[in-house]
Amino acid sequence: MIGFARIANQLACDGVPLSAIADAEGTPVYVYSAATLRARYRELDAAFGAYPHTLHYALKANSTLALVRLLRTLGSAADANSIWEIETARKAGFQPSEIVFTGVGKSAAELECGVSLGLKAINVESAGELARIEAIAERTGRRARVAIRINPDIDAKSHPHISTGLKINKFGVPIDTARELWTTIHGRRALELVAIHVHVGSQVTTLEPLRRAAALVARLANDVVRAGVTLEYLDLGGGLGISYDGGDVPSASDYAAALVAEVRHTGLPIVVEPGRTIAGPAGALVARVIDLKPRTADSHFAVIDAGMTELLRPALYGAFHRVEAVQPRETPEQEYEIVGPVCESSDVIGRDRTMTRLEVGDLVAIRDAGAYGSAMASNYNRRPLPAEVLVDEGRWKVIRRRQTVDEMVALETES
Repeated sequence: MIGFARIANQLACDGVPLSAIADAEGTPVYVYSAATLRARYRELDAAFGAYPHTLHYALKANSTLALVRLLRTLGSAADANSIWEIETARKAGFQPSEIVFTGVGKSAAELECGVSLGLKAINVESAGELARIEAIAERTGRRARVAIRINPDIDAKSHPHISTGLKINKFGVPIDTARELWTTIHGRRALELVAIHVHVGSQVTTLEPLRRAAALVARLANDVVRAGVTLEYLDLGGGLGISYDGGDVPSASDYAAALVAEVRHTGLPIVVEPGRTIAGPAGALVARVIDLKPRTADSHFAVIDAGMTELLRPALYGAFHRVEAVQPRETPEQEYEIVGPVCESSDVIGRDRTMTRLEVGDLVAIRDAGAYGSAMASNYNRRPLPAEVLVDEGRWKVIRRRQTVDEMVALETES
């Protein structure tokens, strides 16, 4: 049985009861389905068919080493947003030539690292960044491979906190600036322009903005060729959303078909940078109810031992996650506000949720937490980072043990 499903009314992951994992490893605990990771990657890869393409898994979604290694075995390349993600990718077995380096604020040290490694490309965010890359390459006698990130001023209709494609967002360069860059780059011997890059946002649930961005990049690629530059590929970013609430989202096949239709005439391979669409449905955060108390005449607070320190998305931008009892009772449904233990009123996992009766000690599973869960976790209130568990073919193992207080304070001094 693949993914999260019920066996005799108990929620399990790839056939392993979540209660068994929680009893052994404690809560909160992230649980991942290896079968789902494989299935999600293979579905997206197959959707592009014979058209030349490469999937660069976006480590920002979840960079836990065992998961990144698993994706590498499937043929994935890597997309990194910092030198630390680059190092994680390399520890997972990726070669520098398999890594693209994205990010709006690359420090001098990060650019030094990126140039020296000879990455597949550094996705350039400004004219100034391109000049700094060029200076490093000239000084070190290297030729830096770069892609220019376009800000297309396209509204992806996602939450403002995860929108990246509007001119009011900090990402990428305006089209006119990009034209100036590629018309001069041909004579800059320390630079090699290998691609045009675009990324309009995260959790995009309609194809129209993705299609428009791809069409724009294809048109600009023709301009680049006319300027005397030979591109190797088109980087169309990531952003494909998942269904957190049961609503419709584009299928992998529809997504791939939309991109290929817009760029096929260029003959250039496609690079995409999926993260959430692969990792999100593959994970759940398992927590335990630690208190119940009245909220209104008709509802209760259910306080659980996981909150914004383990899953920031609901507090950060009101994101929805399904919450299920691991072993629901056969009782009439009640209304709950599922809240965490952190000393913030924003520490709410789910409002106005209807569930069968909960009791202190019950386990709940917060679904679709495989992306931007552990990657955004923090030690606020001195809460230790949870354990992470990977289930594979009916067996599970700890892929990141629970953090201890001693580990939290190991870098600190007493005076």
